[in-house]
Amino acid sequence: MIFEVEKREKMSASGMDGAGTILTPARFVWPYGGRSVYLSGSFTGWSEHWPMTPVEGCPTVFQTICSLPPGYHQYKFIVDGEWRHDEHQPFVTGSYGTVNTVLLAREPDYSPAVMSPHTTSGSSMDVDNEVFQRVVRMSDSTSHEPLPRISEADLEVSRHRISVFLATHMTYELLPESGKVIALDVDLPVKQAFHILYEQGISTAPLWDFCKGQFVGVLSALDFILIMRELGNHGSNLTEEELETHTISAWKEAKLYLNKQTIKHGKILSKRLVKAGPDENLKDVSLKILQNRVATVPVTHSPSDDGSYPQLLYLASLSEILKLVCRYFRHSASSLPILQLPISSLPLGTWVPKIGESNKQPLAVLRPSSSLSAALNLFVQAEVSSIPIVDDNDSLLDVYSRSDITALAKDKVYTHINLEEMTIHQALQLGQETYSSYGATAQRCHMCLRSDSLHKVMERLAKPGVRRVVIVEAGSKRVEGIISVSDIFRFLLS
Repeated sequence: MIFEVEKREKMSASGMDGAGTILTPARFVWPYGGRSVYLSGSFTGWSEHWPMTPVEGCPTVFQTICSLPPGYHQYKFIVDGEWRHDEHQPFVTGSYGTVNTVLLAREPDYSPAVMSPHTTSGSSMDVDNEVFQRVVRMSDSTSHEPLPRISEADLEVSRHRISVFLATHMTYELLPESGKVIALDVDLPVKQAFHILYEQGISTAPLWDFCKGQFVGVLSALDFILIMRELGNHGSNLTEEELETHTISAWKEAKLYLNKQTIKHGKILSKRLVKAGPDENLKDVSLKILQNRVATVPVTHSPSDDGSYPQLLYLASLSEILKLVCRYFRHSASSLPILQLPISSLPLGTWVPKIGESNKQPLAVLRPSSSLSAALNLFVQAEVSSIPIVDDNDSLLDVYSRSDITALAKDKVYTHINLEEMTIHQALQLGQETYSSYGATAQRCHMCLRSDSLHKVMERLAKPGVRRVVIVEAGSKRVEGIISVSDIFRFLLS
């Protein structure tokens, strides 16, 4: 079923119900064929059946246009005498079985933009200055318009629909047709593990313990940040020998790592590996990632109870889950008002003071001349995964992320740097050289405007390799905030 909200205008008496409520024209489509197709739903009392007619030139596609009051509606199709629902459109299970759902916006609280399936979510503003300036002019023309509002009821309906989707889709849907997943032996030296992550272009890897015959943890870029800070306290320079003496298992048992463990009844308890099975639903997996503050969750499968080793299938992340969400709602985004709201009107992300509202700490930024040590300290103390790098006017220059720390493995840079003396600018240059050596051409820094819709930001975050977008002021590119994939899920699942 393809649902489109037609352009809404003040309607004559024919466009109102008996109580004077403005009705909204809505087109319902059944594209799967049949001899006779009818529409029925909550707006017909489930007793009337409205006939649908074939589209001219497309005998297998049936449609009808109805004028409905604003609000939440449920509906089904009767195809050749059989009740059917469209599995490719939002649906829920209720008292009438599995039904499709649609939400028509209310006026004047919110007026949704018409979204065509052929409309793209917008190009990146970094690439073309002409495109950026065009967006600036559009932003200037609407800068004085009041922010659209959405009722709590509509907000809950939108969140519920996304929650139902996540709860009814399984982790195995994330698995690609082909690919590789890298795991590390816990007895590997940290130095060697560092090089493997760098050479493979990844920032996270599950840890395998041959003695226990199971996966016992995950090694991430944050571990290397903590190691470098610890070793940096022992002298002015990091040495290859210091890293050579540290195996992954030794590091995980070290005093520094105990700071990341849970204390219960006065005893220190090791944190268990957060993992998922292929049959777990995506909502549970999303909550695991958020609640445990991890970037990825290994997806494992134990084939039997005969002592066989568990199989590592994939590393699930919020980015992969968001990609499925965007794909599912792409052609029905206009039926979810929450997706059409500008990000500045939502309690979402982290903002600089006096720009937007947030219940989190103010956004942390650094200058190119700041030390690498300052960046590593922010990663740990502020618990952030990326830091916007700005000039003296607070205009965005680049972003330094946790994953960029693996660039220090290039030519064993970590053996002869001083964290206090190496600047962010130098670290970024090293990272750019690393990306060039991989042959990568994708941009590192992704931006959006505060007037951009939540749908546009979600579509951008769903692209491969994009984990956050920086909100900038039109024209000056002055940093106003940052939104990560985690921010999106915390908002949608709250």
